[in-house]
Amino acid sequence: MSRAFTVAVAGQPNSGKSTLFNTLTGARQFVANYPGVTVEKRVGLFTHKGDRMTLVDLPGTYSLTSYSLEERVARDFLLDESPDIVLNIIDASNLERNLYLTFQLLEMEFPLVVALNMMDIAVGRGIDVDPLRLSEDLQVPVIPTVGNRGKGKRELREAIWAMSVDKKNHRSRFRVDYGEALESIIALLEAKLSQQAHLTGRYPIRWLAVKLLEDDPEVRKLVTGAVEARDYRLSRSEGPGGS
Repeated sequence: MSRAFTVAVAGQPNSGKSTLFNTLTGARQFVANYPGVTVEKRVGLFTHKGDRMTLVDLPGTYSLTSYSLEERVARDFLLDESPDIVLNIIDASNLERNLYLTFQLLEMEFPLVVALNMMDIAVGRGIDVDPLRLSEDLQVPVIPTVGNRGKGKRELREAIWAMSVDKKNHRSRFRVDYGEALESIIALLEAKLSQQAHLTGRYPIRWLAVKLLEDDPEVRKLVTGAVEARDYRLSRSEGPGGS
């Protein structure tokens, strides 16, 4: 019996994300808009070993904060639609900048496959990137690709499929270490947030704690709204007529 999986495709602008998306899906694409906004939503399909892989091309964004429309659209899709895995496209010739988004995706605890794209440009600039070492450091599959030439297409499709069918056993344990002082605060916030049933199981608790420290307005609203909703229900149940 064939299975169906959803893959969110994330990457920074100019990482070759759209080109690699086209390489993976070919002509099997359609275009719509994300709900409530005019941002274009491209969806593509491919079949691997009898299973249907639906790829959703997220807006190109440097991070997953909530300050631009593209960032909010990308982050809302990840949080609300819960794709099976995330395919993160990285520009191998600009690794340090591109890994910023990768770290955020890992903090959100998504099963992740990394496409180390534009390897030809990196080599041409004398940049030596070791995909195996990067994979070991991030604890996720890292596939070298050259999107506009189709190089790595077969290996990337296989990695996407393998992660999708067994994502529970392939979650990365990589964690950004913010240093002793901040880590102690994050731990305290995690303990508090873990007591909120409306948050646990739906959102990564450590990610929420980090975003609260960053004073992310959307996460602050989300956490405050969950607490207020809980308090409202408690007051209703304990008030007149409550049980």
